[in-house]
Amino acid sequence: MQNGAASPLILASASPRRAELLRAAGIAFRVEASNLEEARESGETPRAYAERLARDKARVVAQRFPGQPVLAADTIVVLRNGVDDAVLEKPADAADAARMLRHLSGRAHEVTTAVCLLAQGEEQVRSETTRVLFRRIETEEILAYIATGEPMDKAGAYAIQGGAARWVDKIEGDYENVVGLPVALVRRMLQAAELL
Repeated sequence: MQNGAASPLILASASPRRAELLRAAGIAFRVEASNLEEARESGETPRAYAERLARDKARVVAQRFPGQPVLAADTIVVLRNGVDDAVLEKPADAADAARMLRHLSGRAHEVTTAVCLLAQGEEQVRSETTRVLFRRIETEEILAYIATGEPMDKAGAYAIQGGAARWVDKIEGDYENVVGLPVALVRRMLQAAELL
């Protein structure tokens, strides 16, 4: 990062997975969570929803730290059924997590992570989508997984890098995107803003 000491990148997210991915990529940053309420607007497409949330998170944090580059992201899981796409966010409770995992069992779904970078007066918003196919998951497996607590703060109620890895039959696209941040896309955005 060219302006490392003067203008460190701010990650507008409390997600430990996003922080781990940035650290592993050698990108310097500090964390300032946005604490933004998340609600999908009527008629909003899943991608537009994720992109709006990423943009709003970045703007909220940028207001607190004027002139500093801010990176925000939002990840959603989408089950396409041809009529009304179901957006699976973080589960409200164990029963909600079980419902989501039953829906994902034996089916393909899409994981979309939207990223917003605010830097030098410019705003970049991009998104990445990865297709994931789960094998059929038995009820006992779902209940045992929920008992670990791992699904509770994850979009779609699972962590691909954790206990849910054993359910994955196939991935088409960026694995890191499913974890929570498409690092290759983020690097391109940072390079375009001359921050990398």
